[in-house]
Amino acid sequence: MQVAVIGLGTFGAKTAIRLHEKGAEVIAIDMDEDLVDKIKDRVTHAVSIDVTDERALRSINISDVDVAVVAIGVHIEQSILAVTMLRKLGVGRVIARATSAIHEHVLYEIGASEVIKVEEEMGEIVASKIIAPHVLQRYNFAAGYSIVELKLGKNFEGKTLVESKIRQNYSLNIVALQKRVPYIAEDGKPAFRVEINDCPMPMDVIEADDIVVLVGSEKNFNKLFADLQES
Repeated sequence: MQVAVIGLGTFGAKTAIRLHEKGAEVIAIDMDEDLVDKIKDRVTHAVSIDVTDERALRSINISDVDVAVVAIGVHIEQSILAVTMLRKLGVGRVIARATSAIHEHVLYEIGASEVIKVEEEMGEIVASKIIAPHVLQRYNFAAGYSIVELKLGKNFEGKTLVESKIRQNYSLNIVALQKRVPYIAEDGKPAFRVEINDCPMPMDVIEADDIVVLVGSEKNFNKLFADLQES
């Protein structure tokens, strides 16, 4: 997959680097040569151009990318112009960052495929960490529904999936277990390897260090989180 990331502030740079680490071919773009220079060794290609300049965008074959991420936050006009130009040049999927409700509305109106509200989403993440500190990862895949990775705590340690009554009590489904399995390394020292059980059975046992992957509604997760806090 080829991805262009436009705007290399904190959010844009982090997005570009993580995409590259995950195997994407990343073109990082910013007018600021210093920001481009900082990231050039951590992405596929980094270039300093004006993304509102059609000729400059054509020179890097921007229409060939699978996805463009417009990470510009402060300069709203430049963000809007960048999305407009990308759509004009035929980029099929344009994901743009919005800093306000009006900005979001305009981005959708001019053709953004998806809009990310970083500040709001970070607020959700911080709130979740406070309310549910046992949650390791949370992925919202539909309105009101999530996939959550968490450790269930001592109340569930040593219980089988049936005995845990997660499904009966919370209407949540356990879809995977991640276990740390001890072994002896080549140097003779004890070590651990991670094993994923992506098809857990009713009699599988939940151990203290297991990461449990659950899927279900926000309402039911909140009920589980409340019980975990009390335990």
